[in-house]
Amino acid sequence: MGALVVEPHRVKVMTDILYRYFIVVVACAALLIGLQIPNFVDQYQKRVDAHLREVTINLQPFQEIANKYFAGDIGKLIELHRASNEKALQDEGAAIEQMVTRKLRFETDMAALNTTLPLKALHVMFHGDHEMLNEVTSQYGYAVPLNQDALTFGVCVAMIILLLVELLLALSRTIAKRISHKTSALQVE
Repeated sequence: MGALVVEPHRVKVMTDILYRYFIVVVACAALLIGLQIPNFVDQYQKRVDAHLREVTINLQPFQEIANKYFAGDIGKLIELHRASNEKALQDEGAAIEQMVTRKLRFETDMAALNTTLPLKALHVMFHGDHEMLNEVTSQYGYAVPLNQDALTFGVCVAMIILLLVELLLALSRTIAKRISHKTSALQVE
């Protein structure tokens, strides 16, 4: 049996073709990921808004009591419940406090989302509420919206990922050349 001999030129041509297809696949995947970002941020913001509205409605009767008896200070109502000798009222105070904390958390999140889309995306990515992120990801509906925001994000993400891939490949080629030079230098000695 004869050994398969492949000319170095043909190997380079095949490698170049595979590299181009690889880059096209990476670009397409990055574009599709980037197109999802505005949609994901929108679903996240709508979910936070819905939870904020819900907790505000649930807290409203207690706020009205605080307005009537404590000049609007719901903290004093919570203290009254917690200081009670009745376990049920103590537990109710804890429940009211939990709702107040939840409302403040959602208000803070909504305030952070009251900005431009890129800043919203960064907020969701790095400071998003874990409960909301879990809800959005578990019920996320993939879509390919073809609006300006989605296309901008898609192109930007694709460019960033392609640049990173190119940098990593250039770095790996440089390292491979240095290793081969060291190896050939050792073989010469």
